[in-house]
Amino acid sequence: MRIRSVAPVAALAAVAALALSGCVDNSTPSSSGSASSAAFDVKKDDSLANSLPSKIKSAGVLTVGMDDTYPPNEYKDDNGNPAGWEVDFTNAIGQKLGLKINYAIAKFDNIIPSITGGKDDFGMSSFTDTVEREKQVDFVNYYNAGILWASAKGKNVDPDNACGMKVAVQSTTYEDTDEVPAKSKACTDKGKPAIQALRYDNQDDATNAVILGKADALSADSPVTLYAVSKSNGKLQAAGKTFDVAPYGIPVAKNSDLTPVLQKTVQALIDDGTYKKILDKWGVADGGVTKADLNAASKS
Repeated sequence: MRIRSVAPVAALAAVAALALSGCVDNSTPSSSGSASSAAFDVKKDDSLANSLPSKIKSAGVLTVGMDDTYPPNEYKDDNGNPAGWEVDFTNAIGQKLGLKINYAIAKFDNIIPSITGGKDDFGMSSFTDTVEREKQVDFVNYYNAGILWASAKGKNVDPDNACGMKVAVQSTTYEDTDEVPAKSKACTDKGKPAIQALRYDNQDDATNAVILGKADALSADSPVTLYAVSKSNGKLQAAGKTFDVAPYGIPVAKNSDLTPVLQKTVQALIDDGTYKKILDKWGVADGGVTKADLNAASKS
């Protein structure tokens, strides 16, 4: 999980196509307005807009930190603009509040520091809400995702019996920092070979490693893995079932005046049906929620 994956692929005839969505670390935000949000007619809610912090209201812009290397959640389209269901969702938040969205594209592990440092208003990058992260930021919860492994087609891989295998992960994700290390320790505690984690800056490279036979499997968030499998032209298959389901959250600075407004805005998009339309469009409705919670990890 993205405590944090393949690139958008127009054609997967060449394995190199998986490398299209390299992570971009830039200080110049890219504006919203991608075609992906055009299908959703979201009306401004004046009551919510009027409750925004004065600084944001006067600026008319929300700066949103994003690592656009995690399709179908967020990635670069053919023109290099942010796309994906979380981009659609973020654009809908902006429309509901009558604000423009500027995407500050950055490496995943730089986003929370940009929020706590006041550079970004919030983040939208498939963040798993954890108790540890809640020490740094607050989370407005909007989705539930689990972990799902994938392997090369025809290769039998059991995530619960992967001792000695090579598993590709994206660096700094939950799969990298927690899940795979815990599985590896369980192996070595039993005197079995450790799991070798192959760490990549971008999930597309991790996926590519499995297709090329460099890794036995990959571990990523369930919607990301399912999307990778669907775009692999039969080269990948899901390995096992989804496990360790946890909430995604929008990270906001601790005790920010923006947090309650954002929570109400997400709830409004759930209630008016926009949220479900977005999830249905991208085929990720299984993780949808009916309530925009706050800091769900500490409540579980």
